[in-house]
Amino acid sequence: MPKIPRNKHFACIFILFFAIINHVSSDCSTNVSRKSFPKGFVFGTASSAYQYEGAVKEDGRGPCVWDKFAHSFGKVLDFSNADVAEDQYHRYPEDIGLMKDLGADAYRFSISWTRIFPNGTGEINQAGVDHYNNLINALLAKGITPYVTIYHWDTPLALEDSYNSWLSPQIINDFAAYAETLFEKFGDRVKHWITINEPHTVAAQGYDMGIFAPGRCSILLHLFCRAGNSATEPYIAGHHLLLAHATAVDIYRKKYQRKQGGVIGASFDVIWYEPETNKPEDIEAAQRAQDFQLGWFLDPLMFGDYPSSMRERVGDRLPKFTAAESALLKGSLDFVGINHYTTFYARNNKTNLVGVLLNDALADSGTLTLPFRDGKPIGEKAHAIWLYIVPRGMRELMNYIKVKYQNPIVLITENGMDDGHSIFTSLKDALNDQKRIRYYSGYLENLAAAIKEDGCNVKGYFAWSLLDNWEWAAGYTSRFGLYFVDYKDNLKRYPKSSALWFKNFLNSTC
Repeated sequence: MPKIPRNKHFACIFILFFAIINHVSSDCSTNVSRKSFPKGFVFGTASSAYQYEGAVKEDGRGPCVWDKFAHSFGKVLDFSNADVAEDQYHRYPEDIGLMKDLGADAYRFSISWTRIFPNGTGEINQAGVDHYNNLINALLAKGITPYVTIYHWDTPLALEDSYNSWLSPQIINDFAAYAETLFEKFGDRVKHWITINEPHTVAAQGYDMGIFAPGRCSILLHLFCRAGNSATEPYIAGHHLLLAHATAVDIYRKKYQRKQGGVIGASFDVIWYEPETNKPEDIEAAQRAQDFQLGWFLDPLMFGDYPSSMRERVGDRLPKFTAAESALLKGSLDFVGINHYTTFYARNNKTNLVGVLLNDALADSGTLTLPFRDGKPIGEKAHAIWLYIVPRGMRELMNYIKVKYQNPIVLITENGMDDGHSIFTSLKDALNDQKRIRYYSGYLENLAAAIKEDGCNVKGYFAWSLLDNWEWAAGYTSRFGLYFVDYKDNLKRYPKSSALWFKNFLNSTC
């Protein structure tokens, strides 16, 4: 971008003019800018190792459950895999340059468990340690703060084969040992840790629906999954995920936090649920839906136990915490990471016939959640079947967390929307992503209002995602990036209109 005049008034006019000629809305022409947020508020982009790195067989990396899942027929929509992905393993200097040009303060990325321990435990793979040392140092050299996710779904395949990973309490100690290794190797420079990304997704999609690795379920009498129990395993896996988090946090706080001066939390996926009607039964249903999503994992970490609605409706299938475990869990967050994308309606599900037939955990809440009411969508649709643009949901969710959980420190660790990937879409059209600009503008405006007008204690925001990436079971059919990745031309990166908008937003003097 050309040099901006120093005079503030002319600077704003210049930015607006530059934006117009580049077919991108400037933050000066919207109701939100970086100055809408408190001083010191952190802005960055987010990613995960498996979706970005590629290089799955290089430098001693061992296989993870997603390697096996992605190479299993019919598990990924476009039959693709992440063997190469965006090749950030080799291209991280280039991508850090994009972050710097964007004006990002921070980069949230995950470490691949099997790059550090190829078999999940045992001898450390020094090549993996060296890679992340180089990545962290390169970020810091550019003034970009690393926010590190310890586990973003890529469970070592050796642990799955050995003892069914998250279904066994053995994984608690193996995860804790892995986490401690990261504290030892990188904690002198990494001051922001996220133990586990979206434990709810791991439990629900991996052990109830079976559509994510390791692909376990009992729906339709195992016609879809070869093994699993959708009525019990999600709760067992979730239980161990919680205890693994708390054990790692306990180690960090006792041995590393005072010396290293960092903070540690976890990230939770949260669809905001609005009651479909004002009827008490639908209002209660919306709360139950939230209990079985966010409450399932955040309640134990805040209050020491699962929500009462889960205890009542799941019964003996929901594991119990000992008094010592409850004490370990309670308060084991320095901040709450929130991954929020969309909003659904919720209504009471009186008959629950589908849930009875499928015998799955998702039916236990007794709610029906859909993005439609009376045949009308709740908002403008993105590409993914589940993603509708409902900016007000961000503000409502922040206020919900403020009230229910006594206004903890919150980081928005993911927020964004996807476009489809079609061979018939020209590069010019793919880069002109005005819908994404509307999305970010609306969600950031509502986030700013939640902070300034409502007093919500939010300290940072990470856009998902810097680059188009391999999107799990959707493969390459879904594009979330600020930068377009040309999968047919050496993975070249191109800034979309949203990247230019975000750059203006982050550098605006308006």
